[in-house]
Amino acid sequence: MSGTGPRPLRIGVLGAARITERSLIAPARAGGHRLVAVAARERSRAEAFAAAHGVERTLGSYRELLDDPEVDVVYNPLANGLHGPWNLAALAAGKHVLTEKPSASNAREAEEVREAAATSGSVFMEAFHYLFHPVTRRLHELLASGELGELRHVEALVAIPAPEDTDPRWSLPLAGGALMDLGCYGLHALRMLAPWAGGAPRPGSARAGERAGVPGVDEWLDAELEFPGGATGTARCHMAYDRLEMSIRVIGSRGEATAPNFVLPQLDDRVVVRTPEGERTEHLGTRSSYIYQLEAFAARVREGSALALDADDAVTTMRLIDACYEAAGLAPRPRLALGG
Repeated sequence: MSGTGPRPLRIGVLGAARITERSLIAPARAGGHRLVAVAARERSRAEAFAAAHGVERTLGSYRELLDDPEVDVVYNPLANGLHGPWNLAALAAGKHVLTEKPSASNAREAEEVREAAATSGSVFMEAFHYLFHPVTRRLHELLASGELGELRHVEALVAIPAPEDTDPRWSLPLAGGALMDLGCYGLHALRMLAPWAGGAPRPGSARAGERAGVPGVDEWLDAELEFPGGATGTARCHMAYDRLEMSIRVIGSRGEATAPNFVLPQLDDRVVVRTPEGERTEHLGTRSSYIYQLEAFAARVREGSALALDADDAVTTMRLIDACYEAAGLAPRPRLALGG
């Protein structure tokens, strides 16, 4: 039929997390997708969420949402420890999955999610939305063009003021910690520089500070990484910092480039480039990285378009997270058994 647009995704949302408004609701509206259903631990929270955001239906449980034939995409923004179990359940139900990062609590669970995605044939993507924004693409272009010369060093810092003590990000059973919630961005960003560094980075050393009163949960973690080509990297994260900072600095043999907020570039779209020719500031646009992300995910679901973030990529990131915890003297996050 002429005049019809692309088929909208029919999305079901697990939980009523605050991040969902900017990470999914607004991008779904921008892309013309349907928010078919939401389920939360408490029905009243799901009902309030649905009323506030125009979700079509409220369901009584996560299981009911996975069994809903109208839902073909599941968005999982639950606490970290619930990512793996419900990603596995959604894939077993034949749904496509867009999951918040990290995809699982540890590498073994991420490997099981990868196996489930391969068995189901569904699209699975970990929500490293920053990768789709022109800010990150520009950093890669500057390396690819040779303007910065050969990659020598990269520094990433992802830090926020402390959440409340009751926040699940401070819970070890729910796979909390600064590296899980924040540092995964820095590690992933360093991993994405592999084409200009002779391959993927490996952890050299790491150190961490535990949250007072919460043994095993990192309040901050600093990891030093080494690339096969000789470049080095530092990925720092802090979940009780004095301000929000999400910067990355890429240093080459001929110059350097800095993105003051590569994680949320819609808040600061600058890339500052310094070379022997001088300094310049490029503005790459304040369109939300989450909109770019959902567009890429939808293109994969609809047309089979290439997607950099898949279950293989999620396993590689999770292995690096585990290795950094071990290098810092902390254990990888424990696995949480699936509840109803």
